[in-house]
Amino acid sequence: MADNARAKRLADLIREVVAQKLQRGIKDPRLGSHVTITDTRVTGDLREATVFYTVYGDDEERKAAAAGLESAKGILRSEVGRAAQVKFTPTLTFVADALPDTARTIEDLLDKARQSDQKVRETATGATYAAGADPYRKPADDETDTDGDATE
Repeated sequence: MADNARAKRLADLIREVVAQKLQRGIKDPRLGSHVTITDTRVTGDLREATVFYTVYGDDEERKAAAAGLESAKGILRSEVGRAAQVKFTPTLTFVADALPDTARTIEDLLDKARQSDQKVRETATGATYAAGADPYRKPADDETDTDGDATE
């Protein structure tokens, strides 16, 4: 079992090597410049690596990029092995990162909250308090009760 620092270093190296190879070495048109490697995680035994990626485009481009990454998996693993110089080169698994979809969902929710706040502001404009401007009792009010009689 390797320590976490070694797994982190290997994950960083894998991310860099895969990104560079996708940018310069792979001639597959499905893996154009719209594929971005976002994160890499390596298991504790350094045998398996999960590479997270995003594709900016529609669903067809995402499917094509996934197929392109699967077909280039062997070449990418060879490059990782050459760069890492470890006894066993980790197997690569490519997973589409959900970060852009999550960010889009959060932005939509924030827009709805802003619209709701705007409606509340519009409704509150010109409104008055139900009990008057100052609804709290004052010591001068305590001297007389509700009937107008003085209290002792």
